[in-house]
Amino acid sequence: MIRLFILIIIQAVCVVGSECFLKVALEKIGDFAWSWAFFGNALSCWQLYASGAMAISGVLEWMVVLKHYDLSLAYPLTAISFILSLVAGALIFGEAVPATRWIGVVLIMAGVFFVAR
Repeated sequence: MIRLFILIIIQAVCVVGSECFLKVALEKIGDFAWSWAFFGNALSCWQLYASGAMAISGVLEWMVVLKHYDLSLAYPLTAISFILSLVAGALIFGEAVPATRWIGVVLIMAGVFFVAR
């Protein structure tokens, strides 16, 4: 069971990391436009490539999890990414995370605890 939690945490870090890189990339690229400038900005943005690499890593990690564990056990554990995304939003992007959102995540994690038992 410890191995499953470690694999899920790695997968969650990959998924949240991908989303963080994507958010930064989209801010750098700017508003969408059918122009050479827009696509040039997108293709030269290393954060976009990092986002893709992290997403692929997350999918590969998820494949390992699915290969060895029941979906009904593994998938609810991916809710760990909710915690990581709140922390990333607050620490990396300076987002205000209200107490109600933290309470919601605690309730979700309580549900995950019961599913994992």
